[in-house]
Amino acid sequence: MAGGDSPVMYQSATETLDVEIVVPVHNEEQDLAPSIERLHAYLSESFPFTWRIIIADNASSDRTLAVAHDLSDRLPAVDVMHLAAKGRGRALRIAWTASPARVVAYMDVDLSTDLAGLLPLVAPLLSGHSELAIGTRLAESSRVTRGTKRELISRSYNRLLRTTLNAHFSDAQCGFKAVRGDVARQLLPQVKDQEWFFDTELLILAQRQGLRIHEVPVDWVDDPDSRVAIVNTAVKDLRGMARLAWESNVFRFLLVGVLSTIAYAVLFLLLRGPISAAQANAAALAITALGNTAANRHFTFGVSGRDRLLRQYAMGMGVFVLTLLLTSGALWALHLLRPEASRGVELLVLTLANVAATLTRYVALRFHVFAHGRRVPPPRRAPVPLPHTDPELENVR
Repeated sequence: MAGGDSPVMYQSATETLDVEIVVPVHNEEQDLAPSIERLHAYLSESFPFTWRIIIADNASSDRTLAVAHDLSDRLPAVDVMHLAAKGRGRALRIAWTASPARVVAYMDVDLSTDLAGLLPLVAPLLSGHSELAIGTRLAESSRVTRGTKRELISRSYNRLLRTTLNAHFSDAQCGFKAVRGDVARQLLPQVKDQEWFFDTELLILAQRQGLRIHEVPVDWVDDPDSRVAIVNTAVKDLRGMARLAWESNVFRFLLVGVLSTIAYAVLFLLLRGPISAAQANAAALAITALGNTAANRHFTFGVSGRDRLLRQYAMGMGVFVLTLLLTSGALWALHLLRPEASRGVELLVLTLANVAATLTRYVALRFHVFAHGRRVPPPRRAPVPLPHTDPELENVR
């Protein structure tokens, strides 16, 4: 310890563990020892909270596990867990779920991120200010050294996340993240990916549940010996993004809306001959409103059973009345300007009015009709104490 003036904040048997840092590894026999020794020295000399390091070996086929055990024997507060199956997400899920720490974190074994960012990363979580924290290489104040190819891939990926999933965070892939322990146990059962998309899915789920994500600009130097298979990882990431988009309320609502609009158009054209345009509009809207409410109730907002059934359908029909007023007004204006408008023009105007009513319909359904019955995250659970007991663990030390 430099100068002997800073306490070594290992966790004692009677102390609360503040921060547990997981370092996932796969076939890293060369880099593991110098990286863990460097991390251990930094924590011993500079970190003001109780801490522990977990080396999570992901089915290594070289001497990584032996090196990890040697480090655990030599260095206090370093433990090892061995998984028989690969997957960074799998390792983090198991380690974080079992951890009793107030904050769980992870970093890549190459320590590309400057360790000076660790305290700013975990402090907002320990203080209760935020629920998650991430290092970002894309902030203006970040200092990043990496090749043009990786820079372009990273920026493109995060831009795609913002476009397709409305991500509010800037850097999903930086291997430098922390989560409050209770929040991790709330979110982890909902995360399906076990590999590299794990980080992104965790952050998207946290954002959708209104959790606060703190961002820390970091200094970062690219590891030229990175083992990430870029093309294979990119394909899996795109699949994960498509899955999250499909699972989102907005996407499902839009899909129901498109099908409802098609059904409305067919019904309007069928009914327009025997009855007037206003009557055909009202009848087609009434029929599709019932189907739309039923589809959104089950498919979009995940509501089932008879609880509040009549109330929700009644409120859904209230939304129908608002849509009817808007479309009827548009139809009246059309006939005022063009009394001899064709059925095709009538349908076009009514469809545009329906599209204009879509946002109002979603807000009404989301925050009023199904506000008490929509999908909710599972309740928080008490911390799970060590030792690790997940059946996926082949050996834990």
